[in-house]
Amino acid sequence: MRKIKIMEHISLDGVMQHENSEDFTNGGWTTPYRSAEGLAAVLEAQGTHIDLLLGRKTYDSWTQYWPKAGDNPMANSLNNGKKYVATHRAESLDWGPVEDLGTDIVTRIRELKSTEGPDLIVYGSSTVVAVLLEQGLVDEVVLMVYPVLLGRGKRFFSDTADPRELAFVSTKTTPTGVQVNTYRYVGELGKG
Repeated sequence: MRKIKIMEHISLDGVMQHENSEDFTNGGWTTPYRSAEGLAAVLEAQGTHIDLLLGRKTYDSWTQYWPKAGDNPMANSLNNGKKYVATHRAESLDWGPVEDLGTDIVTRIRELKSTEGPDLIVYGSSTVVAVLLEQGLVDEVVLMVYPVLLGRGKRFFSDTADPRELAFVSTKTTPTGVQVNTYRYVGELGKG
């Protein structure tokens, strides 16, 4: 059985948004904090042989960067892993190997989780993250917490979501102050 790991880069106040948009002009806020030690911690938490669960916006954004990122451990793991994408436009998926999750993504993700294979990693994809947490399909949550306060932007955990409980597993701190915190998913708050 495969594990589902949510891996998110977030600010101290929970913002996960990275790209500039009409209502968010703080894109690129993680860049000054990147380090070789941080990359090593992320690769250790993620693993090198993985598959990805992605929302369409994250998939489209990553298609612009990762296929051209060259030969390095992070790019190789993302480019070689199969991408399972929540989308209504399956015909335009071209960064492969890739598969559309179909119309019933919860059923398809349950099927994928029950198979043998590499861990299923979720980056970004806030809509997919919300569904996975709501359905109790998550095994681990890895938060790369940056020492910044952004005030606004898309948050890791929606203010309309039901409370969830996580159990602390481990933490590592990079020389630039990023904490890589790993948690085990417990379930609904107070019911685990």
